[in-house]
Amino acid sequence: MKTGFAFTKFADRLNSILPLPPEALELLSDMPSTIREFGSHQEIRRHGEGQSDCCLLLQGYMCWKDADRANDQIVSVHVPGDVPDLYTVLSSRTEGRLCSLGPATVAFVPHGFFRKIGTGSELMARALSLLTLAETSRLRNWLVVLGSSDSCTRVAHLICEIAVRLRVVGLVRDHQFTSPFTQSDLAAVCGISSVHANRTIQDLRRRGLLQWQSRTIKITDWAGLVRLARFNPEYLRLHQSDQPEVGSHPPRMADIAEPALSLPIY
Repeated sequence: MKTGFAFTKFADRLNSILPLPPEALELLSDMPSTIREFGSHQEIRRHGEGQSDCCLLLQGYMCWKDADRANDQIVSVHVPGDVPDLYTVLSSRTEGRLCSLGPATVAFVPHGFFRKIGTGSELMARALSLLTLAETSRLRNWLVVLGSSDSCTRVAHLICEIAVRLRVVGLVRDHQFTSPFTQSDLAAVCGISSVHANRTIQDLRRRGLLQWQSRTIKITDWAGLVRLARFNPEYLRLHQSDQPEVGSHPPRMADIAEPALSLPIY
């Protein structure tokens, strides 16, 4: 892939699901796009609209919110390299509202490009399919966390997950990363009040698990945070891992056997 290529985070994300050879990744170098900047908490996709392109997040964070504008519940958080609406390649109607969390840079990529690279490479088609499956798995896991955990466990689990996903695309430095959340955002993700979210953050600080200063989170006890969250990253379907030492950086997943079936949906 070309040095300095603007969409390397997407290549990193695909490689985290299924290692791809250079010739497959080179298909991304011809990606057409329109790049736009968004301010904090701007609506990027409206519920019910038909789409002809997908949103590839280059910088910042995005989230899906409930379709009801009176309900600001956040149902999914996305990091650079994610394509939150990849499903619209198959069904163009947007479900829910896609919004920025803080300033965000987004590339709008035509559906036809994803179909083209899927047709041009069986491995790329498989990687895109597995990416969609991984998103479904992540949403299912979060539903279980919300239904079976207290607020402290929910917040700890969310931080563990975000840290692992950011590390995959090279955005964790010295065990710290930029927080995607205001206090209200965190409450909206975890299904708690803003006051409860603040108390939960203070509790995690008192336990020595993390430092949270303004928009920066630093994990000071990874092993302890994982234990509290009961975090097992297998649901993220990541392919490769290096084993961290206790208190070290968030891990990459160990190799996970993927089914032999390739899903030719793109």
